[in-house]
Amino acid sequence: MIRVGVIGTGAMGQNHVRIYSEMEGVELAGVSDVDQKRVESMATQFKTQAFTDYKKMFAEGLDAVSVVVPTKLHKQVVLDALDAGIHVLVEKPIADTTENADLMIAAAKNAEKILMVGHIERFNPAVIKLKEIINSGTLGKIVSISTKRVGPYNPRIRDVGVILDIGVHDIDVISYLYGKKINSVYAIAGADIHSFEDHASIILRMDHNFAGVVETNWLTPHKVRQLTAIGVKGVAYLDYINQTVQLHDNEWIRKAKVEPSEPLKNELTYFMDCAATGKAPNPCGEDGKHALEVAMAAIKSYEEGRLIEVGK
Repeated sequence: MIRVGVIGTGAMGQNHVRIYSEMEGVELAGVSDVDQKRVESMATQFKTQAFTDYKKMFAEGLDAVSVVVPTKLHKQVVLDALDAGIHVLVEKPIADTTENADLMIAAAKNAEKILMVGHIERFNPAVIKLKEIINSGTLGKIVSISTKRVGPYNPRIRDVGVILDIGVHDIDVISYLYGKKINSVYAIAGADIHSFEDHASIILRMDHNFAGVVETNWLTPHKVRQLTAIGVKGVAYLDYINQTVQLHDNEWIRKAKVEPSEPLKNELTYFMDCAATGKAPNPCGEDGKHALEVAMAAIKSYEEGRLIEVGK
């Protein structure tokens, strides 16, 4: 029986709590939040203990914890959890700075504990299927992957702009599907309804002739979550929301067989398996750091109006 806790019971944290409470072989040992009324309500609903101080929850003998707090708080909460000998899943982005990400990665290594980053789209059945299709060679060499992640602004997002909040999903997915690190970034963005950027067009380069394009905003009145992968033998169209993948080539238009499932449930089930077996997670801390580096480079690019080399 794995004993797990959740720190942060906002919109996303509540989903972590719900899913853990339904898992076999997992005991939801506690939930923590600075909002006492909310955390007590959650604890009552899901028949667990409530804590306003997460360190007191650690004393309950946790094996693993989900950290679902604002990005600026990730570093300290994760370091405290690792110091307590607890496996950690931290929501994306991994941290607010690459320096803090490095501290978290080093702490996990020293503690010999898992640090997994919640890049949930890797656990979307459509993305899993497209990765299989790309690896099989059906589309041939992939030369361009473009994404559209747009929709109305969510007022609960106050500490980061659209690139770090939702654009980072597609930055990670593009790198994951190619199986390559992103070398350089050029972005055009602006802030029109938010204190941080609320729309961005980002061009990514891997090696010399592999391209990625991310279009994202908080201005579109309806939600769109789509990806197009162009190969020399065909094109794949993926819909994150409907969990569909359609392939087009010179002869056929085919729909891939995708079994729909909840990405977060897939992700947390995988995390629990890693915690139980000790196997290295994917995405790991280094993956989370790379996505953060690219997102930060995109922000720097639009602010300075120039191409930015990643990690330099």
